[in-house]
Amino acid sequence: MQSDLETYIVQVESPESQISTQSSRMDLESWYKSFLPNTIATAGSDEKPRLIYSYHNVIIGFAARLSVKQVKEMEKKQGFISALPQRILSLHTTHTPSFLGLQQNIGLWRDANYGKGVIIGVLDTGIAPDHPSFSDKGMPPPPAKWKGKCESNFTKKCNNKLIGARTFPLGSDSPIDDFGHGTHTASTAAGGFVKGANVNGYAKGTAVGIAPLAHLAMYKVCQPFGCADSDILAAMDAAIDDGVDILSISLGGSSRLFYEDPIALGAYSAAQRGILVSCSAANNGPYESTLSNDAPWIMTVGASTLDRKLKATVTLGNQKVFEGESAFHPNDHNSAFSPLFDPSLNATDFDSPYCGTGTLNDPEIKGKIVMCMVGGGYSMTQKGQAVKDAGGVGMIVVSTADYGFTMFAEAHVLPALYITYKDGMEILDYMNTTSKPTAKILFQGTIIGDKDAPVVAAFSSRGPSIPSPGILKPDIIGPGVNIIAAWPTSVENKTNTKSTFNIISGTSMSCPHLSGVAALLKSKHPTWSPSAIKSAIMTTAYTVNFANDPILDERLLPANIFAIGAGHVNPSRANDPGLIYDTQFKDYLPYLCGLNYSNRQVGNLLQRKVDCREVKSIPEAQLNYPSFSITFGEVSQTYTRTVTNVGEAKSSYSVEVASPPGVSVTVKPSTLKFSKLNQKLKYQVTFTKRVNRTNGGVIQGFLKWTSKKHSVRSPIAIMLESTIGF
Repeated sequence: MQSDLETYIVQVESPESQISTQSSRMDLESWYKSFLPNTIATAGSDEKPRLIYSYHNVIIGFAARLSVKQVKEMEKKQGFISALPQRILSLHTTHTPSFLGLQQNIGLWRDANYGKGVIIGVLDTGIAPDHPSFSDKGMPPPPAKWKGKCESNFTKKCNNKLIGARTFPLGSDSPIDDFGHGTHTASTAAGGFVKGANVNGYAKGTAVGIAPLAHLAMYKVCQPFGCADSDILAAMDAAIDDGVDILSISLGGSSRLFYEDPIALGAYSAAQRGILVSCSAANNGPYESTLSNDAPWIMTVGASTLDRKLKATVTLGNQKVFEGESAFHPNDHNSAFSPLFDPSLNATDFDSPYCGTGTLNDPEIKGKIVMCMVGGGYSMTQKGQAVKDAGGVGMIVVSTADYGFTMFAEAHVLPALYITYKDGMEILDYMNTTSKPTAKILFQGTIIGDKDAPVVAAFSSRGPSIPSPGILKPDIIGPGVNIIAAWPTSVENKTNTKSTFNIISGTSMSCPHLSGVAALLKSKHPTWSPSAIKSAIMTTAYTVNFANDPILDERLLPANIFAIGAGHVNPSRANDPGLIYDTQFKDYLPYLCGLNYSNRQVGNLLQRKVDCREVKSIPEAQLNYPSFSITFGEVSQTYTRTVTNVGEAKSSYSVEVASPPGVSVTVKPSTLKFSKLNQKLKYQVTFTKRVNRTNGGVIQGFLKWTSKKHSVRSPIAIMLESTIGF
């Protein structure tokens, strides 16, 4: 019989007795239980409600299995605030340290001692504890503040590297990773040095995470069907108690108002306790306003390419050559010309053009290279297996038009490569105009030195933020395309090795890169707040590529500010930013009131009663953030920023402004003179329209404070009002 119950996240007012001791935690749980209706399950009636989690840190509330009728009954009780049905969120699915300028025994790695003493909590699909990336060779014991644990069935798997492993929902299967995603993200953030890492012989070298001496704690919150937000909230609640320094979260759903977004709620409580929360921006690009995890107290991370390509080519019978990417192992590959086959011609199944499982039934496929369109809900492996099962000898995967020049290298099950939509259309045109079209696929191996890198990945979600367009999001971009990292099993079907790696892409991959960078900065600057660390990363980011041109997007055109945020992470410069914008927690109250949230909604986030009538609310752009995002309605707008000196004690900074077209930007004072460390100085910025533009759009610029040693850059995004459709 199907259950009437559904999991709800319930928020309630704080009981009069407040929490701090174990006994008061018991009082809190009793308070939560008092909201559960006294329903006795009988035939034909509602099932009895069941408490799943009592939250102590992230919200004042609990998760429970309830029927709609029971929720309505609970709404009548004094102290009840809200009950939201839980959502199922999705995952945002070695060369990178050197690409980021991290080198052994010099620079930031040396200065930050490789992240020693910092604990990174990862919320994901679990972990493969026996992988050499998680060996504790050379690792010190965890710091004394660590209060976490490894579940009883996992205790022997933990060590000084992997110091915690827990599963949510509680009592479910072990923290072992059956999916691969969590192993990949954890090793990207803090995996140890593993020599000879490669996938099918490609990208060969030493694999290492960004903070190789940091400790890891895995919180398994994802099952095959997805990641329940009641479990995510419970894991964040536990991680706060456990004593993590960084939370790395490569998952999410659609953007929501902050007071009803469990990740935003949990991240607020974590940040309040000094924990930096790093989240993936989502993979819904290249469309605008598609990002999630966009609260200002979260570091929101977009994705970009490396300067490494796993190059493969397809040569047509007319000798025309097209370049793509692949991680297929070319051993025993027959590189002779073979006939081409287009499954979309005379297709009897809607999914045939996508090479869907069981859709390639034409006997003509045998011995041919098959054209397969990307998508259709099928993975590259499923497409390749379908072609292989039908007797095909190769596969050309054609991208979508929107993805431009973004290409993916995968460990295919047969000779295959991924090409752009434009090139795919040219090949199909050749096939349609040639009586016997042929092609051959060649694998060129690993090529380093792409001058266009970093390029924004097509899938990387874009701003502006829907719940708060006055905060520029994403904050930063980092490597997220074709990333090699640890994997639980061999993608080459090797059975005699634990040193297994895979190449995957997503903002899921860029997020742990930034989590690792944050861990390095936390190790070097233990007193810095989460907002100080984020500011250091943002104001030192670079906005040009290896060719010294502006960073490009998937079309190889200059990237929009809502694609790159502050720019691409530059870890070494972030270690010495000169000035930081340290957002004060007290400022979030006037900011949230300024979003026109109700007292109760603001109270949901702050876990206390508030009255916005007693608060002088501020516009979003007034929050002391390292960037500016402004909607232009009025002729003139003025905002204040406060910077803290973390560079030289005696230093002088002059302002440089690149005004957005048609706007004048005035900064007062134009010089900031510091006499000591940690001194705070304020400046005002006035934005004035010089030209009345009737057409909409986004215009951008920046302001930069420069001393003899430091350059502190803040991007400026201005949305012209006619374009805003929120």
